[in-house]
Amino acid sequence: MKTKELKTKGEKELQDLLKEKRVQLRELRFKTASGRLADNQSIGKVKRDIARIMTILKEKSHA
Repeated sequence: MKTKELKTKGEKELQDLLKEKRVQLRELRFKTASGRLADNQSIGKVKRDIARIMTILKEKSHA
């Protein structure tokens, strides 16, 4: 997800998206543990998305 896209969203939307990404990360970790995950890069992508969302939320709270 692009940073520009995230900056246009409201705080509530970002909170919901953050919850969704954390659930997605948990599911990917379960798949990795069971050996069913084919794309190992997807975990890193989701982690980066979570970091971007958290950064923008922090920027919005300080503004």
